[in-house]
Amino acid sequence: MASDRRDQAVRAAVDQALLTETEPVAALLDIAGVRASAAALRAAFADVTEAPVLHAFAVKASPLVPVLRLLYEAGLGAEVASPGELALARAAGVTADRIVLDSPAKTPAELREALALGIAVNADNPQELARLDALLHETPSTSPLGLRVNPQIGGGTIDALSTATATSKFGIALRDEGARAGVVRAYLDRPWLTRLHTHSGSQGVPLSLLVTGIREVYGLAEEINAAAGRRQVDTIDIGGGLPVNFTSDDETPTYAEYARLLATEVPGLFDGRYGLVTEFGRSLLAKHGTVLARVEYTKTSGARPIAVTHAGVQVATRTVYDPVSWPLRIAAYDAKGMPKAGGPVVDQDVAGPACFAGDLLAVQRPLPLLEPGDIVAALDTGAYYFAHHYAYNSLARPGVYGFTTREDGSVRFATVRPPQTVAEIVAEAGGVRPDVLLVD
Repeated sequence: MASDRRDQAVRAAVDQALLTETEPVAALLDIAGVRASAAALRAAFADVTEAPVLHAFAVKASPLVPVLRLLYEAGLGAEVASPGELALARAAGVTADRIVLDSPAKTPAELREALALGIAVNADNPQELARLDALLHETPSTSPLGLRVNPQIGGGTIDALSTATATSKFGIALRDEGARAGVVRAYLDRPWLTRLHTHSGSQGVPLSLLVTGIREVYGLAEEINAAAGRRQVDTIDIGGGLPVNFTSDDETPTYAEYARLLATEVPGLFDGRYGLVTEFGRSLLAKHGTVLARVEYTKTSGARPIAVTHAGVQVATRTVYDPVSWPLRIAAYDAKGMPKAGGPVVDQDVAGPACFAGDLLAVQRPLPLLEPGDIVAALDTGAYYFAHHYAYNSLARPGVYGFTTREDGSVRFATVRPPQTVAEIVAEAGGVRPDVLLVD
């Protein structure tokens, strides 16, 4: 079980000195779990369609080259949204035919590079289509090209992650006056537009709403093809957005449940006429990551116990700033990496090291009473947590380690990203040129 592998990895992280007094934070990634999620995604869609499906991992969920390589070897491509993410995908060996470029603010240079490489591009707006017109007039390209549309179906429980609202910044808003007809005309005027893209949201968006958005876009593809008198749109990019269960180890909802619901509600999408692209991110990795942090001190304030640890806003930014939307499960281990058990369970705060009062991983959380030297584990942090460092107080980036467990109980770690050193922090902060501003 994943929880058993995690317990083994925590003990091994202590035994192998990945977590020490001098390196008090470490991030672990369960390689077997990641592979299992990738396999489950591929199998779920293979069960409902024989058409080609490109599963393009959303690089923003974990912009770490070895992670992208692991997923590529597991049969996934990459969805990128910046020059940096494209460079990471290429460094991981992801081939151009398995990369999709999405972004609401692509520069001419980004578009030119993508077209030269043959990377698929989803344009965001009419102005970007005009740029593509000019670039393709200069130099033809083999890139599959599409347009992102916003079905304006509403939002989920997290406003910031709801991308199909009436006023979303993404794509062309289909329900605005004249917009749908304008989209159809854009395709008729551009025979090279062969894809249609939507992404209706992410965490906090229910499956039923995701399906509604995809049904709307499927209907638009049918309308375009009827107007064109041919199958001009041959691929539909349905985005990602499968929500993650952050309340237990259960991986729900599953890809199989989502694929079956789509096949039931939008059957024409799976009858072989359309190729598909998916862009899942969080759901592939979240359950397989764990942040470990040593408890440095314990205290009470207003009679409430507080454990001061070394993991806070720098590795769990979303949780610290929006704890209602992003609550984290916390597990407690002793100094040897063994699960704490047998003692009293006490409501206590788990605090981070940053110098502001809200730097808290958990508030009034029932846990075995923590002591200095114990270890707290922030669970479900494999996506959008330790890979996205926030350098508040110049806190160092933690080491990231992939792990595999053997039948004999031993654990092998592979360094994905080494811990950041103080010297590297100084260098990034202009330390090699301290006098540069001392000019007359």
